[in-house]
Amino acid sequence: MGTQDPGNMGTGVPASEQISCAKEDPQVYCPEETVGTKDVQVTDCKSPEDNRPQKETGCCNPEDSGQLMASYEGKAVGYQVPPFGWRICLAHEFTEKRKPFQANNVSLRNMIKHIGMGLRYLQWWYRKTQVEKKTPFIDMINSVPLRQIYGCPLGGIGGGTITRGWRGQFCRWQLNPGMYQHRTVIADQFTVCLRREGQTVYQQVLSLERPSVLRSWNWGLCGYFAFYHALYPRAWTVYQLPGQNVTLTCRQITPILPHDYQDSSLPVGVFVWDVENEGDEALDVSIMFSMRNGLGGGDDAPGGLWNEPFCLEHGGETVQGLLLHHPTLPNPYTMAVAARVTADTTVTHITAFDPDSTGQQVWQDLLQDGQLDSPAGQSTPTQKGVGIAGAVCVSSKLRPRGQCRLEFSLAWDMPRILFGAKGQVHYRRYTRFFGQDGDAAPALSHYALCRYAEWEERISAWQSPVLDDRSLPAWYKSALFNELYFLADGGTVWLEVREDSLPEELGRNMCHLCPTLRDYGRFGYLEGQEYRMYNTYDVHFYASFALIMLWPKLELSLQYDMALATLREDLTRRRYLMSGVMAPVKRRNVIPHDIGDPDDEPWLRVNAYLIHDTADWKDLNLKFVLQVYRDYYLTGDQNFLKDMWPVCLAVMESEMKFDKDHDGLIENGGYADQTYDGWVTTGPSAYCGGLWLAAVAVMVQMAALCGAQDIQDKFSSILHRGQEAYERLLWNGRYYNYDSSSQPQSRSVMSDQCAGQWFLKACGLGEGETEVFPTPHVVRALQTIFELNVQAFAGGAMGAVNGMQPHGVPDKSSVQSDEVWVGVVYGLAATMIQEGLTWEGFQTAEGCYRTVWERLGLAFQTPEAYCQQRVFRSLAYMRPLSIWAMQLALQQQQHKKASRPKVEQGTGLRTGPMFGPKEAMANVSPE
Repeated sequence: MGTQDPGNMGTGVPASEQISCAKEDPQVYCPEETVGTKDVQVTDCKSPEDNRPQKETGCCNPEDSGQLMASYEGKAVGYQVPPFGWRICLAHEFTEKRKPFQANNVSLRNMIKHIGMGLRYLQWWYRKTQVEKKTPFIDMINSVPLRQIYGCPLGGIGGGTITRGWRGQFCRWQLNPGMYQHRTVIADQFTVCLRREGQTVYQQVLSLERPSVLRSWNWGLCGYFAFYHALYPRAWTVYQLPGQNVTLTCRQITPILPHDYQDSSLPVGVFVWDVENEGDEALDVSIMFSMRNGLGGGDDAPGGLWNEPFCLEHGGETVQGLLLHHPTLPNPYTMAVAARVTADTTVTHITAFDPDSTGQQVWQDLLQDGQLDSPAGQSTPTQKGVGIAGAVCVSSKLRPRGQCRLEFSLAWDMPRILFGAKGQVHYRRYTRFFGQDGDAAPALSHYALCRYAEWEERISAWQSPVLDDRSLPAWYKSALFNELYFLADGGTVWLEVREDSLPEELGRNMCHLCPTLRDYGRFGYLEGQEYRMYNTYDVHFYASFALIMLWPKLELSLQYDMALATLREDLTRRRYLMSGVMAPVKRRNVIPHDIGDPDDEPWLRVNAYLIHDTADWKDLNLKFVLQVYRDYYLTGDQNFLKDMWPVCLAVMESEMKFDKDHDGLIENGGYADQTYDGWVTTGPSAYCGGLWLAAVAVMVQMAALCGAQDIQDKFSSILHRGQEAYERLLWNGRYYNYDSSSQPQSRSVMSDQCAGQWFLKACGLGEGETEVFPTPHVVRALQTIFELNVQAFAGGAMGAVNGMQPHGVPDKSSVQSDEVWVGVVYGLAATMIQEGLTWEGFQTAEGCYRTVWERLGLAFQTPEAYCQQRVFRSLAYMRPLSIWAMQLALQQQQHKKASRPKVEQGTGLRTGPMFGPKEAMANVSPE
């Protein structure tokens, strides 16, 4: 049993959230009653202030790693770790500790405005949690606390995700669809064992934790000699083992493959360990991967969990491992921990051990000979309240100055799912390829271990054009790919769709609805891990650039689902929390806010959001029209446009009623009736008015493509009148006013005022003959935003504040006007790039990246919002995927002379001209 730091025994507090490593003298680890071993070195590290070793400047810093690597004391650079990405020393501590936004952060003035809403919310929250025993779709009482620990998630799109933190902990779980558990499972670890001349000389859990369980294990890895590097969907952790002349590089791989609709759906991750022996002695190396069956919480309590070993040989390749069966209802699953058997490796296992014990048996088993005992047969099912874990070990011999590779996989098979209402049974997308019977974990493991090299080649081919572009800043390369984590880890589901489940009467006019959903499935991702609504459409407007550029068929599938929901109604009346008014859940011919709550029955019951009645929101219908045309423009899919055209006509007809004075420009209703749902807007406004004009302009284009001359003339007339009204009522010579009210905030500079122009430019419109907003006005407005919202805010280092008063003070008239919304900032940066303000665009976006990823420690949980000081709001949010709009703007800028952009198969990058929209669809029927 190893010696322990008595100051950390029995606390149960993860060391990764306390201190990086012990600061005492090195210890000697003397196992009791151990055969064939000698003293095993346990190297705790000294204080970095004491005798800090000299290292080569930048010896392993990637491009632009900032202060995150300042604590790194090693010289190891790792095995084939790329230069670009997010890199952090495992000993790093973030000094700034922010709090989630709470009611006490609201000013007295704004609290008085919202007192009615607050009281109604409390009543609703109590009924939801205490009576219905459900979790609120937004829990304003129990926000997710700050944990500055997250790294790249494991798992493809829609099969569930497991996040491994940058210090190696398995710490965020989304196995039940859309529902998150933030729990570090202590038994889920990698452990290294080194043996020389038949004797174990070093055995260490590769974790900084010092837990109260498994105390026989050697914890407390020194973080000063290890670093983590993320470039989603891959990550690398490099461990320089003190005093051993050995470097370990763990490479984590997930099959996130653009334009791939099979392997991208797989619930798997691969860990490839490259071990480098820098010494002159041969040694044996073993890596043990231990895993608890379940998370140690309430889902495990009923018992009945059991493990069994498996071996699968296919096509000349053999995989061995353990199956961890977790039969708890309603969503049973099997986890597989597996390893690839090669001529140079030995795979062993221990089927079951108690993860809540001291762990002495498994530790001594490994210590004795670097292998595990490999008992045959399955374990006994657990009793109520008793935990079970297992482990798989891979061993290999390592020549002096040699290198070897050990390969593990983690797969989970939860083919059949029920959402919270436990009504309809759904099957995940990957079951199309691996079956629905719940016995696919061995096959998934085998497939992953045999295919990961091909996945990596495809990932490199996709990412290289960006990474190799020397004109792009290093931070942007990290942000562009790492922000994609949310496509898989946004509570994402990707489901098979039975044709008999689609409403025939609604889909009759959309000829390609059934084929699209049948062939590509149904896709849903949450507004945020804390804002639990699928496909929140006002936010998807920003995030959708990632989907349309990389998985365009999923974007089209989502649009078909949204069109279906638009044509339906749910006249059930309910009370809306902001106004207190009773109104229907969903009215026909208006775009829903969202497709539903995973704790209910999404797709069947839409509009989980009940703060406002969004049937009267001004932006949702417009965003649908703009996205339809953008999606058509980037895919050239004529059938899609033909199917969507009647829906666009219907929602624009619904929108017409908001132009009360018939001047061609809609008016906001004097409340927060758009995506800024806490920021009141009155009369004609820069944001909604701009979206309206852009949508009208797009309707003109679609009418021409569909041969609908009368409709084209109608919208051309509206556009002409609306342009005149917009400029007359809102342009003040420097920017477009926030709105037309008599309130002081009507003169605020809104960072998002050019959203309509942003989408027009993304669609190849908005200039020349299709100009809607005068280009000099757009450029001047963007320059004003840069001067005031960016440079005059927080020293220009935190992105763009939503609202800024013209004299350079943030607008505090609402709870949202003085926030920075990361996804809005990325969209703003894209707009700047489109208009030739490329330097300003990158400066603006860089502030957000550095604030979130380097200063606040919010990697892989980018929030919706943060303020200049103290707080953030809504961790792990959808909108920041809009950074892919920057990439589209750069590509369009590079190919300015081309007629239109093209999403290139396999890369997501437009590389040349395609036929224009009019040539693509010269005479589509207007029906």
